Amino acid sequence: MNRIPAIKDAAIKMTKAIAQQAPAAVANALINLRVDGRAVQVEKGATLLDAINKSGSHVPTLCYHPEFEPRAVCRMCLVDVNGSDKPLPACRTIAQEGQVIMTNSEELKSFRRRDLQFLLNRHPNDCIRCEAAGQCKLQSLVQEEQVQDMWPASAKKARGSPEHPEHLLHDHTSPSIFRDMDKCIECGLCVEACAAQKINAIGFAERGSGVLPITAFDKPLAETGCISCGQCTLRCPVGALIERPDWHRVLEVLDGRKRKTIVQTAPATRVAISEEFGLEPGSISTGRMINALRQLGFDYVTDTNFSADLTIMEEANELLQRVQGKREGALPLFTSCCPGWINYVEIHRPDLIPHLSTTKSPQQMHGAIARNGPLAKLIAEETEEEPFIVSIMPCTAKKDEAVRPGSRGDIDAVITTRELAKMIRHRNIPFASLSNDGKYDSPMGDSSGAAAIFGASGGVLEAALRTAADALGLDGPIEHEGIRGVERGVKIASIEGLGSVAAVSSIGSAIDLLSNDEWKKKFLMIEVMTCPGGCLGGGGEPKSDDKDILKKRMEGIYKIDSSATIRKSHENKEVQQLYDTFLGSPLSEKSEALLHTTYAARGSPREKLSQFLGSVDARDYQGAARLCAEDCIWDTNTPTFGAACGKDSIKCLIKDKLPKVNKKCGQEIKRHRLLDVDGTDVLGPDGQKHHFDIVLDDAGLIKCLTRTSL
Repeated sequence: MNRIPAIKDAAIKMTKAIAQQAPAAVANALINLRVDGRAVQVEKGATLLDAINKSGSHVPTLCYHPEFEPRAVCRMCLVDVNGSDKPLPACRTIAQEGQVIMTNSEELKSFRRRDLQFLLNRHPNDCIRCEAAGQCKLQSLVQEEQVQDMWPASAKKARGSPEHPEHLLHDHTSPSIFRDMDKCIECGLCVEACAAQKINAIGFAERGSGVLPITAFDKPLAETGCISCGQCTLRCPVGALIERPDWHRVLEVLDGRKRKTIVQTAPATRVAISEEFGLEPGSISTGRMINALRQLGFDYVTDTNFSADLTIMEEANELLQRVQGKREGALPLFTSCCPGWINYVEIHRPDLIPHLSTTKSPQQMHGAIARNGPLAKLIAEETEEEPFIVSIMPCTAKKDEAVRPGSRGDIDAVITTRELAKMIRHRNIPFASLSNDGKYDSPMGDSSGAAAIFGASGGVLEAALRTAADALGLDGPIEHEGIRGVERGVKIASIEGLGSVAAVSSIGSAIDLLSNDEWKKKFLMIEVMTCPGGCLGGGGEPKSDDKDILKKRMEGIYKIDSSATIRKSHENKEVQQLYDTFLGSPLSEKSEALLHTTYAARGSPREKLSQFLGSVDARDYQGAARLCAEDCIWDTNTPTFGAACGKDSIKCLIKDKLPKVNKKCGQEIKRHRLLDVDGTDVLGPDGQKHHFDIVLDDAGLIKCLTRTSL
């Protein structure tokens, strides 16, 4: 035991030397070595960890992920190597011909146990209530090694104590992500993930034992440049960074049986949920998932793929109208399905807003139709109470999207693929053994192969090209291999008769593409997916250390498409019927009201107006007041309501004087809608146009708001 500090110091020194080794592998060149007495061959350039995994042996890791360059800070993967008098970190040591590796000597095992005890010293040990319980690497190792917490509560140096008084440790301000830094083990994977996205909302502060990944200036996450992509939550090995949990509330509603419930499932969820229950990655579990959702108690199980087809109908027609000069907005057209991308534009690049498609995402389109369309009218025959609408998404930013002004209230709860798995486990549903024959309900259950590929990078663009080519009478291919793939970067295709298009995988790649104006000259349409690989790599998907996991999921997605009866969005019969009986046509007045949205630069008067009117529409007087300065004046310029002076008067006007909102099931929602790409002209719920003059104070709160009829 007394050699353990020396082992750690020596290993750290050796790691610095190893960092200079070139990790590039030479194709097809193999080397031979032995691991725990077993012979193994690996490609030249592979790490000791690769060799150990291939041999069937095991070493634990806490700070390793195959996407990032190994940092070897957790020290859990130290191994003995012949010829070295120091243990070496397996995650970043390049394997050499003839090496003999020992992974489980008594000294190594003793060191790992002591390392775990050091981590427990500052850990809150709140596993019973922790959202990461059962999926936490630290918890797993502690259970495996049966490590005892040697420090009594009185001796623990918890964060928030004098040793760490300066940092915000519990941050639940984001609508998408919770940060509980007292659970952090300083592995650095969240910093690596955020840096790979080129957002850098999280970085390291302090040094040595005081190091901690925090936001810039220790601001709440909601006040940083975070775009809610959730890649940090996907990589966190413990419970320090998690998606905002909504599954508890959903289970409560399901168990209460007081409201009709509708659930929609995103394309990527059906090929990822399988991993949570031991099935082969990429396995298509659509039917199992539907059956599990029915066992959970959902009344109507519907498909986001339906609204993906609807999205293409609106977006393709929007593109054609922009090309013809019949619609406001700039070219090239940017897709708008990815909320992380929308957040990036509004926070960091509001100059790009004119290029964004105004079509809502499939999630929000689905919510609007489910709450106002044929399904709602069907439910209204049984009850007047509004249904509780849930979406199952691979994306943490979808939680953010559901509370955006103009869409707020359409979706009651968004849960990730990981959260759905928790619900299934908590209700003891044997997912892996369920029949894979479940079918979606109708309406809102039919879809095309084009809708399925929305889950992969390039899929939205490929689906749009299929419909646009038919609309223009072009004889083009149905599959566009050039824009497929899960790697970070930009994929380009040239379509005869249309022009060049680009699919961008990861927000970091988009930042690179947009660093100059060449994209404006080259492309007609650009799809941006914030997460690498698209929704398949979303922040709410199952966690995995498999370097090929995205490829496996992608194969499942394209298998759904290739086997689909119809493969073009405009051939979806349910979508055609929706237009015939409810919407009229793409870009109709009703389509514009329900299926399209507007954008605003974050912190701008336009955004504050949109948020304020959204709160007014929902009669959320508390939310409206939070947007206002104490001495704010809201002049309605109406004889009925006049001017409200001060926050209390504004709350009183909204709460007590405006007509109550008692929307019944099947009744269409009436909301304020911003007009034009910018400015503060608004279409009111009564169909009248108004202009708002808005003044903000230095804190960004509304100081004065004046409405004028146009």
